[in-house]
Amino acid sequence: MPRKIKEFLVDSPEVVKKQLLSWSQTYEEVVWLDSNEYPQQHTTYDALLAVEAMTSIASDCENAFDRLDEYQQLTQDWLFGYLGYDLKNDVEALRSDNHDGVQFKDLVFFQPKKVFLLKENRLEVQYMNVVADELSADMEAIFNTSTEFKQTKEETPKIRLRIHKDAYIEKVERMLAHIYRGDIYEANFCQEFYAEESRIDPLKTYHHLNSISKPPFACYLRWQQQYLLSASPERYLRKTGTEIVSQPIKGTAKRSRDYEEDQSLRNALENDPKERSENVMIVDLVRNDLSRTAVKGSVAVEELCKVYTFDQVHQMISTVVSQVEAETKPVNILRTTFPMGSMTGAPKVSAMRIIEALEESKRGLYSGSVGYFTPTGDFDFNVVIRSILYNEAKRYVSYSVGSAITAKSIPHKEYEECLVKAKAMREVLEA
Repeated sequence: MPRKIKEFLVDSPEVVKKQLLSWSQTYEEVVWLDSNEYPQQHTTYDALLAVEAMTSIASDCENAFDRLDEYQQLTQDWLFGYLGYDLKNDVEALRSDNHDGVQFKDLVFFQPKKVFLLKENRLEVQYMNVVADELSADMEAIFNTSTEFKQTKEETPKIRLRIHKDAYIEKVERMLAHIYRGDIYEANFCQEFYAEESRIDPLKTYHHLNSISKPPFACYLRWQQQYLLSASPERYLRKTGTEIVSQPIKGTAKRSRDYEEDQSLRNALENDPKERSENVMIVDLVRNDLSRTAVKGSVAVEELCKVYTFDQVHQMISTVVSQVEAETKPVNILRTTFPMGSMTGAPKVSAMRIIEALEESKRGLYSGSVGYFTPTGDFDFNVVIRSILYNEAKRYVSYSVGSAITAKSIPHKEYEECLVKAKAMREVLEA
């Protein structure tokens, strides 16, 4: 699809990022992705913005990957959107019958008329020819956009738990019974925190969440009256040419303001046999998933159980890579690896079936993925964790957290880990 391309040099990328996102608020289709300058080897852009759909697809799980494949092959253009966790039902004989308060579609992608790509101090702008005459006026408006927030009166959402502590512990014990019986050896068990009859300012909430977390895969997504405000630290899958990269997270430790205690917490995570075994189990699952599309012998573990430090937590991350044939369809790589192993467990299908029986909320976009396809078929997708979901029409606010249950899990410690992960979202909503 022909596009007018123009490049701008910017003096302050941080200011321009705020201006771009503020300017985007007049559109009903928005995807903003921000690396927060977090140092990482596998990166192409510091930030991306896509607005205003030229074409789009919105689908429930049935045949969703086929529809996405057809759409991607037909457009061969920039596509931005999301994969909901319940697309598991499109790739396996599974169901999702739990409560769904947020009510997002299982899959949404759109072909944006306007794309902005920021790398260091270079801002590349790509406009479809049908809106090319708007480029100059838009850029003038963006560079003159105020980054100050208007004061708005908001009620503090009354956060409730879908699963209370005693019920959570009882469910983890049931999960452990499955592990001891040999049905699974690891599962990611999640719980929802929610507020009904609530209104929030999505942009202000996103900026607050992002400012206290500064994660490498932050995301602001708007699809009509539905919003995702994400401080995700995790990449699901990236394709660059024929190289595929997956970076699962398993293993979390809280931060401390005291330097020595913080380093002690970090070292304890790095050497914790339970956390390392969790991570290694999921690395094995990811290796198996990638092998379904990989050139034989190309799957490799580039980094195993390395601890990275973020503003809110320490995380244990591994990096698994593979090579695919040039003619391999991009969507097929996603289809054969989704949902990501870090949010399911192993064996994957058994874990997902048990998760569905024990959890009480439909995950929806939580533990799904947001990302983009380039015109050449490359892609990059995050994992939707550390995120707030908001349905403006339903006045429903939701965030979920989970932890990996293994044979060594202690139920009350798993509950405490969930509270550590929930801290940033709760702090933002109660501010």
